[in-house]
Amino acid sequence: MKLTGSAMSFFLALTGCSLGLRRAAGFIVSPTTQNVVRNSIASSSSSWRSSSGAGATLTSRLMATQAVEKKAAVVEEQPPPLPTNENDNDLLKVRHSSAHVLAMAVQETFPEAQTTIGPWIDNGFYYDFFFPETVDEETGETVPSRKLTEQDLKVVKKKMDKIIGANHPIHREEVSREEAKRRIEEIGEPFKLEILDSIKTEPITIYHIGDQWWDLCAGPHVESTGKLPKKAIQLQNVAGAYWRGDENREMLQRIYATAWKDPKQLKQYKKMLIEAKKRDHRVLGKNLDLFSIQEDAGGGLVFWHPKGSTIRRKIEDFWKDTHIDNDYDVVYSPHIANLNLWKTSGHNDFYREGMFQSMEVENEEYQIRPMNCPFHCLMYKEQLRSYRDLPFRWAELGTVYRYERSGTLHGLMRVRGFTQDDAHIFCLPEQLQSEIVDVLSLTEQILTRFGFDKYEIMLSTRPEKSVGSDKIWDTATAALEGALDAKGWDYTIDEGGGAFYGPKIDLKIRDAIGRSWQCSTVQCDFNLPDRFGLEYVSAEGTKEQPIMVHRAIFGSIERFFGILVENTAGDFPLWLAPTQLKLLPVTDAVMDYCMEVKKKGAKMGLRVEVDRGSERLAKQIRNAEKARTPLMAVVGMKEIESGKLAIRSRKEGDLGSFTIDAFLEEMIRCDTAAEEMTMKGEFPEKEEEEVE
Repeated sequence: MKLTGSAMSFFLALTGCSLGLRRAAGFIVSPTTQNVVRNSIASSSSSWRSSSGAGATLTSRLMATQAVEKKAAVVEEQPPPLPTNENDNDLLKVRHSSAHVLAMAVQETFPEAQTTIGPWIDNGFYYDFFFPETVDEETGETVPSRKLTEQDLKVVKKKMDKIIGANHPIHREEVSREEAKRRIEEIGEPFKLEILDSIKTEPITIYHIGDQWWDLCAGPHVESTGKLPKKAIQLQNVAGAYWRGDENREMLQRIYATAWKDPKQLKQYKKMLIEAKKRDHRVLGKNLDLFSIQEDAGGGLVFWHPKGSTIRRKIEDFWKDTHIDNDYDVVYSPHIANLNLWKTSGHNDFYREGMFQSMEVENEEYQIRPMNCPFHCLMYKEQLRSYRDLPFRWAELGTVYRYERSGTLHGLMRVRGFTQDDAHIFCLPEQLQSEIVDVLSLTEQILTRFGFDKYEIMLSTRPEKSVGSDKIWDTATAALEGALDAKGWDYTIDEGGGAFYGPKIDLKIRDAIGRSWQCSTVQCDFNLPDRFGLEYVSAEGTKEQPIMVHRAIFGSIERFFGILVENTAGDFPLWLAPTQLKLLPVTDAVMDYCMEVKKKGAKMGLRVEVDRGSERLAKQIRNAEKARTPLMAVVGMKEIESGKLAIRSRKEGDLGSFTIDAFLEEMIRCDTAAEEMTMKGEFPEKEEEEVE
């Protein structure tokens, strides 16, 4: 193909070649090939540029369908977010009381069942039961322990409805430890004896359902079973669980259930479950070739594929740049350290069960790290600090390794090796509130970039067992409260829910389908500075202990990535998409041209790919749609001659035609601003149909 005039000038400008080097550039094509190309793309290329008339292609129909779906989405009124245990105490009572009713129903249906625990969880509750072997009274034969079935759940639910309909009063009773033990032994509940032993406070509280059933419990509960909305309670499934999470103990049967305040909320939740299944990050991760868990290498260890790695790199680059812009220093530390370090930090005593076994190196024990904070303490201690030096803000994307039982592993949400977006601030007491305000603002800045702007916030205060003086606890708690008030954020208080080493703020984000995810945390720490002997020289010349602040925004890269996949349903925004623009060559004759566009985009930091397959155009379009590519362009002879690309946005539809330079520059702007491309190009006038 021999290009002349403006088309040749544009083409050579794209490749960076002068007219004198045009043959060396390798783009001289014969006139015969030019005619073949024109004939082969005449129908497909023109149909891309026009969505009207009898010649509309699959692309046009896809655009029309998306337009209808987008219009319908605008019209559909979104229900209010579902309540949570944290913000609705009445809902919590419904779930807690429903768990008791479930246990009563199971024991009335299967008298041999022994009860254990039945806590509320994010979307309902569960109750664990032990079914011992029994002896047939007639034959004397041993009957294996019962395995609950779906049919059993239906029978149990009918029994629950009957208990609810009877409107039994639920009342609280206080008894001595000895009396509680006597009653438990009388009804033969061995697991309840263990629970009683774990309760350190007195008196012991018991909740009764009428005169028929009771359980050890701290509450709260509804006044009577009739207050429970039986049509808003649903038993979901049965799963296995070891008692106390110990695989050496009894295997229990756990009944999961969901419970809400009214049937409308249950219906909304069930709809959310259906949508959540479509968004499962494990399925999308495989379908979009983002990551994998290779069992040959071991459970809970993530392998990042090229596309997933691209997204991760974008996340991490933004994280680092934003931290540097906010006066953080990015640091790096080892993945392993002498076991004595973990003894000093206290992790070896308090978190031993969550750590992998240590290894011997030259007659000394070394431990792969479960956390990053001790390393930052050592860095601080490296030299004497002055009050003038503080605050220090050290951020690290540090990979840590924690032992998780295989049965608890779940995709990216719970793994054994993960990268914390960790940071530690060492500051003066009087600097604490302003530092917390800055952390909250940085958290908001980063999370908003990824589309998360709705939060649930909880402030947790001093627990019964803690380290540090009353003064430092009061100062830190006041600083956290003051920071939240300064931001104007609503929050709830979890009295006594703080860590033993300091008060904390936890932040949950809400995703596109209304689910809440625990991500960010800000924690004051009075423990590690004391254990490591961290000091600074005050203005008076005395040596004082700094306040240490732990904070994470994502929590971990892996878990946040899983949340992000499910929030977007794998349809990533332009700035994060592993492939931002897909070029669809109609014939091999334009492949070199497409590759040059790709190279130019790559030099600008854009991610442009070329479909190198041999499929027909309709299949190329479907493949790009399936891969959720934000932008695509059909490339044929007309594009080479005009020096333009006809761009279609997955989310916005047909954007029109652009010159290469103008289009790539607009992509750069959108990439930098984290915006979708909406700018319109040129739209050719509709050609009149020939009349024979």
